[in-house]
Amino acid sequence: MTTGPALDESTLRDFAQTCDAIAHTPGKIAKIALVADYLRSLDDANLEAATRYFTGNPFAAKDDRTLALGGRTIVAAAESVWGIPDGALGLAYRERGDLGAALGGFVRPPVDLGLFRTILTPASLKTILDAIADTHGKAAARKRQVLCERILAACADELEARYAIKILTGDLRIGLREGLVLDAIAAAFERAPEVVRRAAMAAGDVGSVALAARADGLDDVAIAYGTPIGFMLASPIVFGSSYKELEGAGWLVEDKYDGVRIQAHVDGDRVRLFSRTLNDVSRAFPEVVDALRKTERRAIYDGEIIALRDDRVLPFRFLQARLQRKDVAEELLHEVPVRFVVFDLLAHDNAFVLDDPLATRRGLLAEILQPAAALEIAPWTALDADPSSVNERFERARERGNEGLVLKRADAPYVPGRRGKWWLKLKRELSTLDVVVVGVEWGHGKRAKVLSDYTFAVRDASGELLTIGKAYSGLTDVEIAEMTTWFLDHRTGMLNRHAFAVEPTQVIEIAFDILQPSTLHESGYSLRFPRIVRLRPDKPASEIDTLARVEDIYREMLERENVGGAATSSARSGAPADV
Repeated sequence: MTTGPALDESTLRDFAQTCDAIAHTPGKIAKIALVADYLRSLDDANLEAATRYFTGNPFAAKDDRTLALGGRTIVAAAESVWGIPDGALGLAYRERGDLGAALGGFVRPPVDLGLFRTILTPASLKTILDAIADTHGKAAARKRQVLCERILAACADELEARYAIKILTGDLRIGLREGLVLDAIAAAFERAPEVVRRAAMAAGDVGSVALAARADGLDDVAIAYGTPIGFMLASPIVFGSSYKELEGAGWLVEDKYDGVRIQAHVDGDRVRLFSRTLNDVSRAFPEVVDALRKTERRAIYDGEIIALRDDRVLPFRFLQARLQRKDVAEELLHEVPVRFVVFDLLAHDNAFVLDDPLATRRGLLAEILQPAAALEIAPWTALDADPSSVNERFERARERGNEGLVLKRADAPYVPGRRGKWWLKLKRELSTLDVVVVGVEWGHGKRAKVLSDYTFAVRDASGELLTIGKAYSGLTDVEIAEMTTWFLDHRTGMLNRHAFAVEPTQVIEIAFDILQPSTLHESGYSLRFPRIVRLRPDKPASEIDTLARVEDIYREMLERENVGGAATSSARSGAPADV
């Protein structure tokens, strides 16, 4: 075991200097070495806190607490401590691209020279962050601001302030993913990277994993049920292609469900449901929680919650009413009944089964989980040797009310948080629309200095432009840079601090998966998963799609749902397993 040098009290400025060095170091190996050297120098209290900060989170993943600090509170605290001229912050934010860098430039001795000052360390900062997270009740907002002022007042210079604010906002942005932090823990204490990663998944806390690595206790880290791990993701493939991706391997085929991806942690009578964003959504689906509680198992499941009516699959939008409520009314439970369709097993009792082949995990899943009213195992079939059957299978899945297919290699491990070639998803876009850009917004991160977020509109019968959505993905960096220059030259007014209206002449083609009524946009509709297909310089704004076309697409979508849902539920409509 590596004992390292004598451990000294490390200041937050040491942490900030390390972060700044990492941000200016391009190579992964060099970044890992910088983090490892720093972690090795810390005592236990600072090691635990600083390791968490490196992942961009002030608390452990398993910790449900949040700081509940909005940008407005942080700005108010900064104005109170440092005094910031009117308008100066907006200009600094536009130039720097994030709040920490923007506010850091205003650091100076506090306006109130009698204010209590302290030297910040990662551990002492954690104490204040704990106090912020634990502040509730009357005047909580003011108390949080005062605690925030205490942090900022202790910052000796711009660098320390910048990274203190980055920790407060959970937006470190120094090119350091959690995987690199785990590799740095392994390097710092001479442990196997795969053992460190597995311990992190089990513990749900990189801070405690760093302590365990130093103490040679990684093998003793047990699964922390109730702490979500990353979801394995599927890569898209093109419908109707030759499907060369499927050659030379055994594949299992499932329907792709139009629901909410869920990771269910069942520890006896304690059940928690996590969405793909790792948020706890248990209260939205009480019948699923009850069904899983009755299994009396310790397990982690991966699957999809779908809405049904009369054993017929309903579109995703029917689930939104549930997700938007903290407590689900009894009438909503009956109006939109749901079912949890389980398609994978991640852990059983005290052991992960992530490294087992998918076919093995499916076999174990069938042994330990019994179908119930709101609970079933997703059906699957083996793909024929001839992949030409994929199109036919796809159409049958659509007839069952599902989005398409997911194809999974039978020998695939479960790789949390990764999108690779082990899982492939096949779905068809609902349609595309030609729209005109009416508003643009500065991006974030590496796109902070370009206009990458486009608000777009269709025309109504009178020719008026009505907004219908916003998209920021699909164009290349070169296209975005070129369009930024054009938009800056054709501004017509400000929409807010970061966005402005532009001349409505730039036409783009937008693809989307779902169209639904919405009060968010002037058209009365919104698009689910909108993405820019291409710029349309060949098309004048006078020829963009109309609101009538949008209404036609929506009506056709509803008709397909009514016809295509004639089959029974997605899970019961599949063939039995044959591997």
